Amino acid sequence: MADNRRSRLITQGPARSPNRAMLRAVGFKDGDFDKPIVGVANGHSTMNPCNAGIQPLVDRAMAALEAAGAKPQVFGVPTITDGIGMGTEAMKYSLVSREVIADAIETSVNGQAMDGALVVGGCDKNMPGGVMALARMNVPGIYVYGGTIKPGKWKGQDLTIVSAFEAVGAFSAGKMSQEDFIGIERNACPSVGACGGMYTANTMSSSFEALGMSLLGSSQMAAPDAEKADSAAESAKVLVEAIRRNLRPRDIITRKSIENAIALVMATGGSTNAVLHYLAIASAAGVKWSIDDFERVRRKVPVLCNLKPSGQYVAVDFHRAGGVPQVLKILLANGVLHGDCMTIHGKTMAEMLKDVPVEPRHDQDVIRPWSRPMYKQGHLAILKGNLAPEGCVAKITGLKKISITGPARVFDSEPAAMKAILAKKIKPGDVIVIRYEGPKGGPGMQEMLAPTSALIGQGLGESVGLLTDGRFSGGTWGMVVGHVAPEAYVGGTIALVKEGDSITIDAKKLLLQLNVPAKELAARRKKWKAPKPRYTRGLLAKYMRLVSTASKGAITDSET
Repeated sequence: MADNRRSRLITQGPARSPNRAMLRAVGFKDGDFDKPIVGVANGHSTMNPCNAGIQPLVDRAMAALEAAGAKPQVFGVPTITDGIGMGTEAMKYSLVSREVIADAIETSVNGQAMDGALVVGGCDKNMPGGVMALARMNVPGIYVYGGTIKPGKWKGQDLTIVSAFEAVGAFSAGKMSQEDFIGIERNACPSVGACGGMYTANTMSSSFEALGMSLLGSSQMAAPDAEKADSAAESAKVLVEAIRRNLRPRDIITRKSIENAIALVMATGGSTNAVLHYLAIASAAGVKWSIDDFERVRRKVPVLCNLKPSGQYVAVDFHRAGGVPQVLKILLANGVLHGDCMTIHGKTMAEMLKDVPVEPRHDQDVIRPWSRPMYKQGHLAILKGNLAPEGCVAKITGLKKISITGPARVFDSEPAAMKAILAKKIKPGDVIVIRYEGPKGGPGMQEMLAPTSALIGQGLGESVGLLTDGRFSGGTWGMVVGHVAPEAYVGGTIALVKEGDSITIDAKKLLLQLNVPAKELAARRKKWKAPKPRYTRGLLAKYMRLVSTASKGAITDSET
């Protein structure tokens, strides 16, 4: 069959003359109607550094697609950045934007019968949104990450955007000078590119290499560097070959390849958001994958990388040290990576890693060998108990102690909790509860980077617990538990917690427990009433009506 398997429906035969007439208006010539039409989903935006460097990558990819015999057509994809919306009402749109991005790409590619899709994105939700769309449509596609930001510098220290969030806490606690506070703000983001540590953007882009949907070695390049644009052009060539072979996303995204992706997330100390996003990607691809599978992978994969937020190094250091291919080869050599998975390159993962050394270089400390990991097991633990019967996610890297029992400090919104933290009303041993910030209750499941960073800045990161039915930034670390499900808005146990109740967070026992008798909880449940929705019209209201529980990925196109 010809390479234009889908677009021939709009370009071939006498009946399609009007269709061709419209295409001629945008530059199609007689010979172009037999070429595969490739949609280039362009996430460029001047509003945020994560996406501000994307246009040059799109330009290179378009030229490479044309040279490879395809007919590229660009369309825009909406994007917002968490770093700008964080801690405000705007943050409610962050996770929602994942669904909007997936829907927008599906609409453009299917609505114009395109033969393939090259998706270029930068900020957190660009990645899962793009791959969810590719998996839904099952049209040959590839993901091109816009690249990481370069580290900022202040007084000899590497900075990321999280440095600025943590500075808020330190400054409010009187532990930082005005000079340092302003100096960090002015220097934290020195270039275009997404957050510089192993935060959500770099977590997802790295994992796409392991998944097989991005070029191997491409995910941790700095956005301004020439190799990033070269990689975009190479991605275009690889995609055209995939179109010719009819190699499609569901040939690549399987239960085994998702396990490879999660193994990479564990080995690199990646973001809690990977749990939500891979539940959603698996659903879009029709792959059986549950929240319990993350715990299964965690137990057998150590943390091998010394990366921020809880470690020392940033993404560009990781890239120089060998990056994702090096980590994947270590995992493969030690039996925790499926080497037979197909990749977008048209080769198996084992074939792609054939020439990568088994041991990392000795002149670096970013990637540890299997024999000397940062932590013996993965860092994203799935906890259950009467506070989270469906499960929740704890991030336990960087902690000397992985359990706490203390009195509940209860807040019905993130701003209320932040106000108490900045007023120094939180004490060591407290367990903060932030509720009604779940998928439906927020709506939109806000990230709690502002409160967690403020706690770190005040020196309370290891002595205070925090749990929420919302979620966390990839930049978060500390005694934190997110994605508590069922959420408060639908009557989950978290809605029944009272100020002063005893709560236990125990990552070793995989337990999140409200230490209140069942009889008392039953009495509280009888009195509980669901709050009125915060929004009744518009996107957030639609999202609230459609979205699933966090334990199923907070998706809006569930079959049930």
